[in-house]
Amino acid sequence: MRNIVLSTLLALSVSTSISYAQSTWTGGDDLPTNPLACDATPATAAAKPYDGGQPTNAPDRKGKTLTVVDVPKLVGIGYFNATSKGIADAAKEMGNMNAKTDGPSKANIDDQITLIDNYITSGVDGILFAANDPVAIAPVLKKALAAGINVVGYDANSTPDARQWFVNQAEFNGIAKAMIDSAAAEIGEDGAFAIVTSTFTTPNQARWISEMEAYQAKCHPKMKWLETVEAQEDNILSFNQSNTLINKYGDELKGILGMTSVATPAAADAVTQAGKCGKIAVVGLATPNAMKPYVSADCVKSVVLWNPVDLGYAAAYVLRAVADGTLAPGGTTVKAGKLGDLSVINGSEILLGAPTVFTKENINNFDF
Repeated sequence: MRNIVLSTLLALSVSTSISYAQSTWTGGDDLPTNPLACDATPATAAAKPYDGGQPTNAPDRKGKTLTVVDVPKLVGIGYFNATSKGIADAAKEMGNMNAKTDGPSKANIDDQITLIDNYITSGVDGILFAANDPVAIAPVLKKALAAGINVVGYDANSTPDARQWFVNQAEFNGIAKAMIDSAAAEIGEDGAFAIVTSTFTTPNQARWISEMEAYQAKCHPKMKWLETVEAQEDNILSFNQSNTLINKYGDELKGILGMTSVATPAAADAVTQAGKCGKIAVVGLATPNAMKPYVSADCVKSVVLWNPVDLGYAAAYVLRAVADGTLAPGGTTVKAGKLGDLSVINGSEILLGAPTVFTKENINNFDF
C-alpha cells in the first residue's frame, strides 16, 4: 500500500489544486492500472498463462456429491445473502453438491481465517470464499489446497496462487468506468467527491479505486477527489462516515461514491437526513432493493452493480467444473448452467459480465 503518511495528510488538508488532488492517496492498491477508453470502445484482453494454485493429491471427485462451504466476507447483509442464494440455487440444480454458507458476523479477516481453518480440519471437498484481505487469507487457502480441497474465490480475490480460480463479477476497469462516468454525469466535470469504502486492504475495492483514479485522471481530469474513508461494511459506521464528509466539506462536496452494498444506502440515508438530496449525489455499488426508496425519492439516480445471485451461482458451477476436471489450467470457457459459457480472463479468472447501472427507469425490474 502507499505510504500511510499520505493518507494522514489527505485527512488533514484538502487542496484546491487539481494536480495535487490527483497525486494524493486514494485508498487503492499499487498494482498497474488499465483505464478503459473515454468513449465506449471495449478493451482488448491480453492472453495470460494460468497463475492459480493446484490442490495436492485431490481425490477423484468427478460426478460425486461435493460437500462445500461458502465463506463470504461476512453474513447478514443483503449482498452476501444474494450470493448465498445463488450458490444454493446452483447446488440444488446440479443435484450433486451440498453447500452451506458460514461467514463471520463482521468483515474481519481473522474470523474468516479461523472459519476456513476449522472446515479444513473437519473435512470438505470444496471451499468458496470472498476475501477480506487478499494476502492475509492466502496461507489458510494454501493449507486447504495442500489438503486436496478445491478452492474457488468470488467477489474479492486472494493472491492467485492461493486458489484455483476466481469468479470476477466484472472487470475492475469496467466497474471504474461505470462509477466515474455516472458520478461525472451527476456532479459535473469539475465536481468534488469523496468515497466510502470497506477497508483499504479489501482487494476488490482497492482494485476498483485504483482503476477509478486512473480513469478519472484520463477521462474526467477536472473532477476533484477529496478523500477516501473506511467504514468496515458496517451500516452505522458507513452512515457516520458519510455524515462526517457532509459536515467536513460543506458545499464543496458534490458527490459520495459508495464502494460497498452497505456504504451506498447508508450514504443515501445520510444525504437524505442532512436535507442534501439534489445537492449531493450518491453513486455506488448496492443491491437494487436497498436503494429503491432513495431512487424512488429522486435522491439517488445511479446504482451500479452486477447480479450477486448470478455471481454465487457461477462460483458454484466453477467449483463443480474444477472438481469434475472439465475446467483445468489453460481452459478458455466454463459452462455455468443457465448463464451459459463464461470466459476465462487474466489467467485464472472467470468473468461474470459487465455491470448494470440501475436507474429509476429499470430498478423495479430487479428483486435482490
